[in-house]
Amino acid sequence: MGVQAGLALGLIGAFLLGASAGAGEDPAMTRARQRMVERQLKARDITDTAVLKAMGKVPRHLFVPPALAGEAYNDYPLPIGEGQTISQPYIVALMTQQLALTGAEKVLEVGTGSGYQAAVLAEILPRVFTIEILPGLAASAATRLKALGYQTVRVRAGDGYLGWPEEAPFDAIIVTAGATHIPAPLVAQLREGGRMIIPVGSGGFQDLLLGRKERGSLVTRPVSPVRFVPLVEPKR
Repeated sequence: MGVQAGLALGLIGAFLLGASAGAGEDPAMTRARQRMVERQLKARDITDTAVLKAMGKVPRHLFVPPALAGEAYNDYPLPIGEGQTISQPYIVALMTQQLALTGAEKVLEVGTGSGYQAAVLAEILPRVFTIEILPGLAASAATRLKALGYQTVRVRAGDGYLGWPEEAPFDAIIVTAGATHIPAPLVAQLREGGRMIIPVGSGGFQDLLLGRKERGSLVTRPVSPVRFVPLVEPKR
C-alpha cells in the first residue's frame, strides 16, 4: 500500500471514532456536503430523491487524499493517485440518476477508483459489485468501504472490459472511466431491459451514453459531453 493510501485509511480510522457521517465528523464537512447537494445538484437537474439522499450522506472527503479533503465538496474532479481521479459530484449524481434505480437492482461498476461511486450506489442498492484494474486502488477502496460500513459492496481487482461474468446478469452497469468502445462482455452481462451508463470516446473527451438492452443489443442515446480518465486496458 502506498503512502497516500495509508494516510487515507488513517483518516478513516479517526473518522470511525466519531461513529458515522454527520454524527461525529467535523461540522464544517457536514455543512460543505449539504451545500454541495443544494447548490451543485438540486440547483441543476438532479431530482431523484434517493440520489440526493445518498450524495448528502456519503463522506466524500474520506474518499480523497487527506491533503485535498477541504476541496472534496467542490464542483470539480480530484486526483486520487496512480493517475486516476474522483469525478466531480455532479457527474456522480447525474450518472447514478440516469440509471433510474428503484432500490432493488444488482449493479456492476467498472472503475472503482477510491470507492466513492460504489458507496453512493450502496446507499441506494443492496448489491453492488465494482471492478478496478489497479490492484493498489482496489485494495485501498475495499478497505475504505468496509471501514465506513459498506459491507455489501464487493470489490475485485481485474479487467473492467471483461466485466464480472460469474455474477451476471446485472440490472444496471455504470462505467466510471472513458472507454474507447462499449465492451461486448458488458453488454452480454446486462440483463434484457437493463441500463448501462458509459463514457465513450478518445482523445481525452467522451460522450456520456445511456443504453438500454433490447433484444440482445444495447440501444444508446447521448446524455452529455464529459471528460474522464481513460479506462485502463491490461497488456495482453
